[in-house]
Amino acid sequence: MSGSVNVLQAGLRTLNTLPVDQAEEQLAACCAAPAWVARMAAGRPYADVQELLSASDRVIQELGPDDLSEALAAHPRIGQRVGGSSTEATWSRQEQSGMADADAEVRAALREGNVAYEERFDQVFLIRAAGRSPAEMLTELRRRLRNDPATEQREVAEQLRQITRLRLERSLQS
Repeated sequence: MSGSVNVLQAGLRTLNTLPVDQAEEQLAACCAAPAWVARMAAGRPYADVQELLSASDRVIQELGPDDLSEALAAHPRIGQRVGGSSTEATWSRQEQSGMADADAEVRAALREGNVAYEERFDQVFLIRAAGRSPAEMLTELRRRLRNDPATEQREVAEQLRQITRLRLERSLQS
């Protein structure tokens, strides 16, 4: 087994044995939807990291609109500088670190796009920023503005799933 797999498995063993309140705190940094946190904590112990990630995927797909809204409330706008020292704030800054390279035109277009998106869908534009350039995020924002509400909710759930997977893996390495 590689070193990173060993680290993840060790982190999973720790998560599996934490008291419920501490497990919920660790999980809440990955996804702020209380229903997701409760179900993931209750699902312990997980046999391996893949079982944990699969459970997370399944629970996110089953979240209702109110649960998704709670999860989205914890995410800043793309391009918005996140303050604070919480684990979630630190991860958000890391995930959006590519924004540091954005030129003024792309930043302005993202600001305008965020406003248009929020007016259309009444929620923050959620996208897995990790591994994406500012221009890619802007292209996705513009594409998703053309979605109908039902299609967009599916897109949001998929982006939340991807973000949560990344954060779960990161939490196991901490």
